[in-house]
Amino acid sequence: MSEEVTAPGSRPGKGHRLTDQTSRTAPPSLHWRTVLPAIGVSLSAFLLFGLQLPGWGHALLVVSLAAAWWSDRELGKDLTLVGIGVAIVSTTSVAADVHWDRFFTIGTVLALAVATPLLVDRLVYRRRAIRFPWRTGKKWSRVERSYLVLVPFLGWLILPFYFIRSGAYLNWPHITSGSELGRFFVGVNFVGTWDELFFICTCFVLLRRHFPVWAANLLQATIFVSFLWELGYREWGPFLTAPFALLQGWIFTKTGSLTYVLIVHLLFDVVVFASIVHAHNPTWIPIFLV
Repeated sequence: MSEEVTAPGSRPGKGHRLTDQTSRTAPPSLHWRTVLPAIGVSLSAFLLFGLQLPGWGHALLVVSLAAAWWSDRELGKDLTLVGIGVAIVSTTSVAADVHWDRFFTIGTVLALAVATPLLVDRLVYRRRAIRFPWRTGKKWSRVERSYLVLVPFLGWLILPFYFIRSGAYLNWPHITSGSELGRFFVGVNFVGTWDELFFICTCFVLLRRHFPVWAANLLQATIFVSFLWELGYREWGPFLTAPFALLQGWIFTKTGSLTYVLIVHLLFDVVVFASIVHAHNPTWIPIFLV
């Protein structure tokens, strides 16, 4: 299933043919009429999650989506799906919390933020632009397998230093019981999985339909890092989360595998979980250098 989309500034019949796969042929150049609405959508996430300015953030999101529809119908459709997800997430605080009510509220909101754009894509747009490629049929290379070993090692080396020395661990709840520990572990892995479903398989894939990899990656990373800031990766956290978000987009471009980028993310999140618990309770998981 595919649809032909005319690139901005080109004449009908000479546009780039875009399929519903993640590896799309991007337009050879960027045009301000398409770039500015996309930047606006990404910056709205920065205002909503990073700066906590809902009025300004929602206003920028609406204006950006209107500009996208005015500029290019296909761009408007795809940015609307991204905007729907961002708007749904903005309905509640996503600051880390393991109280039962917040545990279920955040989980429900994040699930809706992935499910709603997917359903609109399938039932309203009647296409399959958003997909979750668990299996690609390709074997992982030696470099890719080695990277899976390197990721937790780098996390073990860097994350405790970041959380403890910056004080960022205080942005996460102080675990005092086995029940809280279990909820925290489930929550960390759920959010990590959601990150890849939304930021990579939804935002990044939709942006790739209209922009080169580097531009789409920067746009999705802006939304990704803004969300992680509200979640708790503050202080100098963006110096870690921005490279991670960009790297995940790049890896997905190379592998086309949700399974691979998800494993990378969850391996990293295991160390995140252990680092935060260790920071609050130094005797619980004494495996770090800090």
